[in-house]
Amino acid sequence: MSTPPAVAWAGADPYAAALRTGRGPLFLRRSDGWLLPLEVERWCARADPVDRAVLDRCEGAVLDVGCGPGRLVAELAFRGRTVLGIDVSEAAVEHTVRLGGQALCRSVFEPLPGEGRWGTVLLMDGNIGIGGDPRALLDRVAHLLCPGGLLIAETDPVDVDERSEVRVVAGTGAGTDGGVFPWARLGTPALLRYAGRAGWRAVGQWTAGGRRFAALRGLPRSRPRSASSSAEPPNSAALISSQRARKPSGDRPVADR
Repeated sequence: MSTPPAVAWAGADPYAAALRTGRGPLFLRRSDGWLLPLEVERWCARADPVDRAVLDRCEGAVLDVGCGPGRLVAELAFRGRTVLGIDVSEAAVEHTVRLGGQALCRSVFEPLPGEGRWGTVLLMDGNIGIGGDPRALLDRVAHLLCPGGLLIAETDPVDVDERSEVRVVAGTGAGTDGGVFPWARLGTPALLRYAGRAGWRAVGQWTAGGRRFAALRGLPRSRPRSASSSAEPPNSAALISSQRARKPSGDRPVADR
């Protein structure tokens, strides 16, 4: 599998600043000037009823890809679930750890703990767009999930299938910008098309609070697996081990790599 270019959230200073303050305005801006508002206040708040209903559907150990400031990781941890968030933004990982969740500063396309053993992968808040290539992302998720595992993705509220180069900007005018990176926007019909061609099975789609979601089931056996990896799901001790986020000094957690 070819790896798409790394998402540049990690170097997007406006994004880090917004997460630290919990406030926008913040946008993704295309090269033609079109702006997509980012819901910083909602991301930095507690999981809302729509989020919690999504989390009720999760199965087994949960990997939140692009966890942002960690509201979903924190909610699942509060429920006593095995959960790990990953994000390429150090500010996002710091925020998640402060909320009491486990998180790594890592791209989904890098090696991750528990590969092939996750019960559920979350791609919330439009994160189906990570890397700008939905087919590559779906293939990667299939390798992260256990056979027959569940993917829950939040799709665009309109029927769109778009790939573009974007950057994170603070406000609508000139100001500090983050680096350019590839991104995709997919509505549910587009996601289901890509997923169907790759062998995924749609098991649900719904709308709540003006947001749209789709649940997909992976192949019963996505790849050969060893007896040890198939014997048990990842757990909070073995999963993180030496790679978990910790605070070596001060208040800034870092992810061991």
